Amino acid sequence: MGLSGISRQNQRVLSGMRPSGRLHLGHYHGVLKNWAKLQHEHECFFCVVDWHVLTTHYENPEIIEQSVWDMVIDWLAAGINPGSATLFIQSKVPEHAELHLLLSMLTPLSWLERVPTYKEQQDKLKDRDLSTYGFLGYPLLQAADILVYKAGAVPVGADQVPHVEMSREIARRFNHTYGKEPGFEEKAEAAIKKLGKKNAKLYNQLRRDYVQEGNEESLAKAQALVEGNASISIGDKERLIGYIEGGGKIILPEPQALLTPVSKMPGLDGNKMSKSYNNTIEMREAPDSVESKIKRMQTDPARVRLSDPGNPDNCPVWQLHEVYSPDDVKQWVRKGCTTAGIGCLECKQPLVDCVVKETGEFREKAREFEENPEMVRAIVAEGSEKARDVAKETMDDVRQVMGLAYR
Repeated sequence: MGLSGISRQNQRVLSGMRPSGRLHLGHYHGVLKNWAKLQHEHECFFCVVDWHVLTTHYENPEIIEQSVWDMVIDWLAAGINPGSATLFIQSKVPEHAELHLLLSMLTPLSWLERVPTYKEQQDKLKDRDLSTYGFLGYPLLQAADILVYKAGAVPVGADQVPHVEMSREIARRFNHTYGKEPGFEEKAEAAIKKLGKKNAKLYNQLRRDYVQEGNEESLAKAQALVEGNASISIGDKERLIGYIEGGGKIILPEPQALLTPVSKMPGLDGNKMSKSYNNTIEMREAPDSVESKIKRMQTDPARVRLSDPGNPDNCPVWQLHEVYSPDDVKQWVRKGCTTAGIGCLECKQPLVDCVVKETGEFREKAREFEENPEMVRAIVAEGSEKARDVAKETMDDVRQVMGLAYR
């Protein structure tokens, strides 16, 4: 099945981030830079997944609120535009919880237990009691986060692909169980007539060609014909696409993983930049702190004296040059290091300049939001309201097919 029959240019994108307080440059280069690009190409929903914090830190609720506002300000400073994307908080949209509950009725326990991060996180966070129902079910909550918006694409790193794959399996199981609404074929035939005489004839011809001949091109043309028709409802579009493909109505479209470019942002010690490694530079870090951190960075351990030649490939500072420096500076660094023509502090100065400039731009953009917290709350309230309107539509469909839409 294609991306739920939704044309690529109109795909809805959903991505979320746990509120962990102020973000660092690894978050910017690994996630936010990509979000800023996606918001101009797709309908984007960016979610603060605050309930997910409770799956591992349920005993520390006091950390959540300030972390949320700090993170949203960093999103805004990174160029995430509330005019182009919907920014919202998960817990402000209770439909996430309702869909999570309803999906739990048909999700096998074994699916949750085999998620790779389930055992990994338990091993990594041995100081926490993670033998909880919430921790076991967090991949299902993640699936609900995606499916409640009928998202076609989810930007993730390679390690998160199994979570999106599980969301696809859950959507497939749900549609297989509940997709045959009463009178589906009659409703689909009635929807064909709403296309207009000429389009109805073309639709039937394309459907026949796909069902009898397996012609994928006819399927794509029929999907485009349905999607491009402004005179029929979303429900009828879903019926018509399900009718072509030979199934029932697609209630929860299957999302696709949209692989994000791998972040090359190293930490101050050469490992991945991460708070748990204590090797970060915050997006809004003060200039003197940036300078101090970069100047204290370890360099090639073989370069003990200024006169010793070094090897940039063994130096964490070189990894930062790979991210920030233009080619001419990189050539200067490589030549100067390998011939002992420049010292390590001299090598670090262009980086200090680049990172101070970048963090300065973030601090400048963040200032108006720091000074007007009510503006940030208004952006999130408006985004949460918009997200909830979309989620309510999905839940109307879900309740109906599960026999819960009481009239």
